[in-house]
Amino acid sequence: MKVNSKKEIRMLPIHELRVDDNESGKIVGHASVFDSWSELLGGIFPFKEIVRKKAFEETIKVDDVRALFNHDPNYVLGRNKAGTLELAEDEIGLKVIITPPDTSWAKDLIVNVRRGDISQMSIGFIVLEDVWGTKDGVDIREIKKVQLFDVSIVTYPAYTQTDVGVRAMEGYHEYKNKLDEAQNASIRAKEKAKLQNIKTKIKNL
Repeated sequence: MKVNSKKEIRMLPIHELRVDDNESGKIVGHASVFDSWSELLGGIFPFKEIVRKKAFEETIKVDDVRALFNHDPNYVLGRNKAGTLELAEDEIGLKVIITPPDTSWAKDLIVNVRRGDISQMSIGFIVLEDVWGTKDGVDIREIKKVQLFDVSIVTYPAYTQTDVGVRAMEGYHEYKNKLDEAQNASIRAKEKAKLQNIKTKIKNL
C-alpha cells in the first residue's frame, strides 16, 4: 500500500458520455471503467494501470466531489453535496449523472456532447492504495482505493501531458528500488553461499 499525496488528473478508459433527454437533459456517463487497462503511460518510464472495483466505494460516500468542465473550478456542472451530481459504482465502473446548471456555457457544452464533439471524461484524485507489479514485461499499477476530487467532461484526455506523464513516479521508483534491492540481496546471498562453500572446501583439505 502507498499513499500518494499528489493530486492526479487524467483520462481513464470510459464507457460512454451522453445527454439523456428522458432525464431532463442530464449528462450521463462512466468516468472510469473497472478492470480495463489504460494506454501505455509514463513517457520514458512506461507503465500501464488499471482501476479495480471498490476503488471509489468510500470516497463517493464521504467526500465533496464536483463535476467540472476541463477541470476548471470556474465551470461547475454539479456537486454531489448539492444533489446535482450523482456518483455510484456499478458493474461497469464509476457512473456519473450530472444535472447541469441553466447557464449559457452549460447549454453550449450540452450541444457539443450531443454532437459528439466532446465525448470523454477525466478524474482528479489521490491514490490511497495501489499495487505495483509486472505483466508481459510491462510494469503495471493496480489502483485499489482513491480519494476523488472531481469528475470532468474534457475536450482532450490528459494521458500524456507533462504533469500527467510524471505522476506516480515516486511510487514507480519505490517499486523499482524494491525490485533492485531484492535482486541485489539475492546476488549477495549467492555470493555469500559460494564464499562459504570455498571456505568449507579449504577447511576440509
